[in-house]
Amino acid sequence: MSPRLASPVMELRQYTLKPGRRETLIALFDREFIETQEATGMTVIGQFRDLDRPDMFVWLRGFEDMEVRKDALTAFYGGPVWTRHRDAANATMIDSDDVLLLKPAWQSARFDLSGLHRPAASDVENRSRESHLDGIVEIQIHHLRPGMEAGFAERFQAEAVPQLAANGTRLLGAFVSEHAENTFPRLPVRAGENVFIAVLGFDDETAHARYSVALAASRDTLQADRAKPAEVLRLTPTARSLLR
Repeated sequence: MSPRLASPVMELRQYTLKPGRRETLIALFDREFIETQEATGMTVIGQFRDLDRPDMFVWLRGFEDMEVRKDALTAFYGGPVWTRHRDAANATMIDSDDVLLLKPAWQSARFDLSGLHRPAASDVENRSRESHLDGIVEIQIHHLRPGMEAGFAERFQAEAVPQLAANGTRLLGAFVSEHAENTFPRLPVRAGENVFIAVLGFDDETAHARYSVALAASRDTLQADRAKPAEVLRLTPTARSLLR
């Protein structure tokens, strides 16, 4: 079976929420904003709680190209579902403008969604948060010096990917900055960024801890290309996240 690769244009969105409002937004998002966004032509790839920042909500969505992105976002944010629920969603947020626009770091680096299943909203309404802490996703954001994305990606693929596999870590996807003009300026993105992003999957906290120990003991051969230390987001998927 051929892999079902996710979209070649992706947004990594980090929302800073008002204290204590994350569960309110997750419930609203998982109930109202998944199928309705996808009906316009985008893919809601994953949505997550940040394990280290209790007021952060992180999510990923993808598009087939920048023109499809413009049309899909225009349709959704001008449509009835967002109009009906936007006040409730915005009431949970302090900031929703921390957005990176990305593309695959190499041809096969997109998320493989083959075999992944998203539970229906009705199946998870009565589940507690604790019942679906079923994995950890780590997103590494490497801030690079200008023009270094391609070289960093090549070295990461050659050097880091085999080490990840040897440690039993799943590389879910790898991405670099998409420098195309923002086709939907109503929603800003972080322009001028030069990043490489690795998305890793772990079955549980023990697997993640084992990886962290191996990483600390390894030699970092990619440090010279970074403009500053990497950001590391330690996440757990919501009940209806496709990626986990």
